[in-house]
Amino acid sequence: MKNKITFYITGVIGLLGFFPLIAWSQTLPLVTTKQVGGGTSYSVPVETVLALTALSFLPAALILMTSFTRILIVFSLLRQAMGLTTMPPNIVLIGLSLFLTLFIMNPVFDSMYKNAYQPYSVGKMAFPQAIEIGSKPLKEFMLKQTRKDDLNLFVKLYGVEIEAREDVPFTVLIPAFAISEIKTGFLIGFVIFLPFLVIDFAVASILTSLGMVMVSPMMFSLPLKLIVFTLADGWVLLSTSLVQSYIN
Repeated sequence: MKNKITFYITGVIGLLGFFPLIAWSQTLPLVTTKQVGGGTSYSVPVETVLALTALSFLPAALILMTSFTRILIVFSLLRQAMGLTTMPPNIVLIGLSLFLTLFIMNPVFDSMYKNAYQPYSVGKMAFPQAIEIGSKPLKEFMLKQTRKDDLNLFVKLYGVEIEAREDVPFTVLIPAFAISEIKTGFLIGFVIFLPFLVIDFAVASILTSLGMVMVSPMMFSLPLKLIVFTLADGWVLLSTSLVQSYIN
């Protein structure tokens, strides 16, 4: 577990940082280079700076480079569609989104860990090579989930011709992926809203026909939506659909 945590931190440093500190490290007196296996050993002050920098980027990496954004948007829209404001609490939705994200991203993280971090940790691979190999599974995942229109837009704004889809840099891929995930999340949320709107309209029409115009439709529609969603096993169906949207 400790090795995997270290692996995540190292991966964030390489993928998000592209820090000049790494490029300058060969001329810094605080860095000691080992020739065995082509690895580089950093002194304690440098490792501390890199670790603290990685931790500051970790939330952004989790949100914008994984499935977390889409899942959280869908769950938040579901709560709003049901007419609930604080139930389930935000911490519950965020926690559920986090663990579903770890479930979805587990094959990607395992590939990065086995192919890049393990060889690097034993000195069989240099840090730049480990970053290059470790970023490939994550880039493939992001490219697969990114809409072509969004990717083409940011490639056009980038201003540099990119021949192959695999050559798209992370500086272009990350915003395109984030915009695509937000768009997909809102589309799924719109579909979720429809059955609850039907219930609201039906309850409002019945109350109006009975002359109960002063009674809030939410008093009757909210319990009805809760029981329908619960009996339909809505949380399981929605969670399964979100996972399958990334697997398929």
